[in-house]
Amino acid sequence: MNTFTADDGEQLHLSVSGSGSPILFLHGWTSSHTVWRPLLEALSPQHRIFRPDARGHGGHPLSITQSPDVARLARDVENLLDHFQLDKVAVVGHSMGALTLWQYIRDHGCDRLSHICIIDQSPKLVTDATWANGIYGDFDAARSQGLLNDLEEDFAEAVLRLIAHGLNTRSRETYDRNSSGWQESRKNLQKLDPQPQISIWKSLVAADYRDVMPLINVPTLLSFGAQSNFYTAATAHYLLNHIANAKLSCYETADHCPQLIDPPRFTAELVELLAAR
Repeated sequence: MNTFTADDGEQLHLSVSGSGSPILFLHGWTSSHTVWRPLLEALSPQHRIFRPDARGHGGHPLSITQSPDVARLARDVENLLDHFQLDKVAVVGHSMGALTLWQYIRDHGCDRLSHICIIDQSPKLVTDATWANGIYGDFDAARSQGLLNDLEEDFAEAVLRLIAHGLNTRSRETYDRNSSGWQESRKNLQKLDPQPQISIWKSLVAADYRDVMPLINVPTLLSFGAQSNFYTAATAHYLLNHIANAKLSCYETADHCPQLIDPPRFTAELVELLAAR
């Protein structure tokens, strides 16, 4: 693992591999840089790949603050670009990583970006009378607060239920029978320090990035799962209709992680995106 020091003194960790034009991968909430491994073989020969662990993730204890938020994660992205002197970098953001990218664009614009890829994410998680494209299509303020209460009580199980009790019926079925995959996920979540994760989650459900969509002026790939645990096709088409120069790719059998359901297809579409100007 490589490290660099953020502007508040926190030491952050990342993996750097490959050579060529840069791609920055931003992982989802409770995940780590390791989630991108299935994509490396196809991309590393032509691209220098940066895979950071977001602060509070990856098993790296925090020393500066135990209460990070999405604005701090976006600042960390800027610090990473500065440290490695990166410009015209392609950025792939999955879930929380997409929200971090939108926060970065709100704060810094797209001047240092060449292309972006958004994987299965809504610009506003909490729904209301005017917004039905958030989590599940009906994750209102009351449900959001209920999840926060559950996270404080049993963090690991609350995260698993958030994933399982959504729009993907197979996820619910395998969760209910406590399959080996859910057991492994539970063990991994139980290793995390809950408080930084909860602090970040609070900032994510408070965020609304719909105003950022018109600011995106680089070629954009939208990768969505038709069997997403969280979002319907309407969310994907909202982004398609509000981001200029965007292309939508829908994976018919994929859940919230289409890039892991079909890595060859995802990497091929990402390479096609990078050829766009």
